[in-house]
Amino acid sequence: MEKSTVRTTKHNELIEITDIVNSVIRKAGVKSGICHIFVPHTTCGLTINENADPSVKADIIAKLEQLVPVNDSYSHFEGNSDAHIKSSIFGHSLIVFVENGSLCLGTWQGIFLCEFDGPRTRQVWFKILSQ
Repeated sequence: MEKSTVRTTKHNELIEITDIVNSVIRKAGVKSGICHIFVPHTTCGLTINENADPSVKADIIAKLEQLVPVNDSYSHFEGNSDAHIKSSIFGHSLIVFVENGSLCLGTWQGIFLCEFDGPRTRQVWFKILSQ
């Protein structure tokens, strides 16, 4: 298993980690297989989405704030229930195919760490399985 650290700077943000993932794959030397990506945190998640237009990330964050506001009538005493809910919506892991030594993603796709309780230092874990 490989691990990488990602530092977030905002309470809610999507940080593209596609280059980090491809670097881990290159280091592993796997030409064909799968890459399992996991975040061991309850207030952040992972997603694959468009990486060409930054307004997509802004729209996702804005809509999440409408759907799951920071301040609502939550009972969780730490004050970050919105982050737990948002991370549950996105999930904590992804599995992506690897071919020819790199991720199999669509033209406009990137992999994002989704921060919902930042700023923080996050861990991203990788398990790459060769075919």
